[in-house]
Amino acid sequence: MDQNLTPEQISEFQQAFLLFDRNNDGCITLEELAAVIHQLGLNPTEVELLEMIREVDINGNGTIEFNEFTILMARKLMETDTDEEMKEAFEVFDKDHNGLISPSELRHVMRNLGENLTDDEVAQMIREADIDGRQLCELRGICSFDDRLTSLQYV
Repeated sequence: MDQNLTPEQISEFQQAFLLFDRNNDGCITLEELAAVIHQLGLNPTEVELLEMIREVDINGNGTIEFNEFTILMARKLMETDTDEEMKEAFEVFDKDHNGLISPSELRHVMRNLGENLTDDEVAQMIREADIDGRQLCELRGICSFDDRLTSLQYV
């Protein structure tokens, strides 16, 4: 179990786990997972449900025990924290608060950080996060770029 979790978080995870573990046998089965997911209005395929279990099923028994559930939930908490940090960082770069980072805004902040970037370096950085070809960065483009980098860590 993650040592960085507070007692309150662990308690919340236990309550959530009990919602999934309908027969109170200490593990979440494929059927129990499907029932809760369907109640949330989602309709994943059986293959998708199996993949959800496989991602966290450390002992390989085809079910999710509480310690595995806790790992999953801690990961989700970290993703939420990362998204908030990403938003805060974006706002530092977005000097005119229009929801976009222009090349000049990027250059200005980087210069204040002691990085004198060339026009080509600025253009390359913008291109990496530009999702619609306007040569501007939106938060969703930067988050998408970050997601691609994160997924490479698991390859």
